[in-house]
Order: sequence, then C-alpha cells, then structure tokens
Amino acid sequence: MTKYKLDRTAFKIQTFEEASDTSADWKNKTFVERLAAAAYLNSVAFNYPLDNPPRLDRSCFSMRKHSF
Repeated sequence: MTKYKLDRTAFKIQTFEEASDTSADWKNKTFVERLAAAAYLNSVAFNYPLDNPPRLDRSCFSMRKHSF
C-alpha cells in the first residue's frame, strides 16, 4: 500500500489546465488506489488510525416493518 502524507499547510492555486491534468492523473489510477487515498484522507481528517477505523454506532438507528 502506498503511504500518503497530508500537509495541511500546503496549498496551490491551479489553472484550469493544471486541475484538468490532476484530474486525469487520478482517473488513471485504479479503483483500489483511489479508495486507499480516500481512506487515508478520512483517517487524517477525523483523527483515527488508518489500520483501525471506528465502528459505526448502530444504536442511533431503528428499524420497523411497514404493514400493508
């Protein structure tokens, strides 16, 4: 798995052509590579370890059957 490093201090203003090139570069990556990058960004944004994501709290959901 590729290791990514998010630098929150870095920002670059891009032209439309540069943004298009970046978009095309990501579209050339496999679906699994894009998912791995998204998982990494989520782990950094929500401050949890990449190899141990938090579980979904299912206690706030309820389910009932509809009667017809």
